[in-house]
Amino acid sequence: MTEQKAYSLVVIGGGAAGMMAAITAAREGCSVCLVERNEKVGRKLYITGKGRCNVTNHCSAQEVLAAVPRNGRFLYSAMNHTPPEFVEEFFRSLGVPLKVERGNRVFPQSDRSADVIDGLYMELRRLRVPILHARAKRLLSCEGAVTGVGTDQGVIFCKAVILSTGGASYPATGSTGDGYGMAEEMGHTIVPPVPSLVPLESPDPFCAAMQGLALKNVKLTVRNGKGKVLYQEQGEMLFTHFGLSGPLVLSASAHMREMGKESYRLSIDLKPALEEATLDARLVRELIANANRDMANVLGALAPRLMVPVLLERAEIPGERKAHDLTKGERRRLVEMFKHFTVQVRGPRPIAEAIVTSGGVKVGEVDPKTMASKRVSGLFLAGELLDVDAYTGGFNLQIAWATGRAAGEGAVQFLELGQH
Repeated sequence: MTEQKAYSLVVIGGGAAGMMAAITAAREGCSVCLVERNEKVGRKLYITGKGRCNVTNHCSAQEVLAAVPRNGRFLYSAMNHTPPEFVEEFFRSLGVPLKVERGNRVFPQSDRSADVIDGLYMELRRLRVPILHARAKRLLSCEGAVTGVGTDQGVIFCKAVILSTGGASYPATGSTGDGYGMAEEMGHTIVPPVPSLVPLESPDPFCAAMQGLALKNVKLTVRNGKGKVLYQEQGEMLFTHFGLSGPLVLSASAHMREMGKESYRLSIDLKPALEEATLDARLVRELIANANRDMANVLGALAPRLMVPVLLERAEIPGERKAHDLTKGERRRLVEMFKHFTVQVRGPRPIAEAIVTSGGVKVGEVDPKTMASKRVSGLFLAGELLDVDAYTGGFNLQIAWATGRAAGEGAVQFLELGQH
């Protein structure tokens, strides 16, 4: 096949932003073709929220913007136009009942991401939006205006294109960064993509020694080289063979954007509910009650089993030391370890392991109301391809829905103006 029939609008990328854009435009009566390189749409949605799909966050538009560390102002218009309450109602109207969990995270009641994807797919079918399973390779333009899309199955002629190919994270799902090249060829500046919401590598050997240990209700603090606190939150984290992972660590990584240039220090408070004096008193009680036992056994009442030898070694206390022989200085070092367990960071895991990509098309080159390109007429951009990203909690998908809808409406307005 060397040539496709013409459509008014071609949406490239069948992820969250692309499907929302295609549905929005098709509901306005626009003739839309969705181009998706995978056999199925929404591949990345399958793995979000550990396969449960954290659709959005049950909060206000302002609270979403507060969870965007960079370029949040760019999203102001789109987020106020398509707030989380709109997204929740949108999915209910597609027959996907939702529920709200801890941290205001919104999931399908079924806990199945497939239900979210099926809801979107069935709406695309109802609207008769054709899905072409092909790889878009380039955008065609003439005199500064989009004229079509070149794919590995031929050319599709159109008057407008929405580019929503995702970032460079999880390449197995199809987000291999193709969109960056297509946008760049159209004159857009690409802010170099770096991993965000990503596990962290540590040179400290004790991380591997505690591999698989999950800590709950701990407080993680991130400081830069000057000692300034960049992030502090309570929650769950995990030690791995390479370093650290888990929700707290993924969120913390979004604040550590200069890894390589800047040095960061992580500190874990293992007992955030206890003041140091209270913790010390608790430790003294354990020592008195277990006066003739080894410290390696005594500490099991206060710390996870895998962590006991690490805490003792770092506090320079032999495991066979009897509780009644512990000095005041050693006790102070132990309390310090519990309240300020430090971990060195070498850098992030590879971008392929990141949940989202930070970087992408420079937002100053895109109209924040319509997502229209300021470089070429008829081109619109949405989703993770743009240089915006947020913390965990459904905020990144909320950005995808909001920018996808803005691009869909923007494209329809553009096409209507062009016909007059």
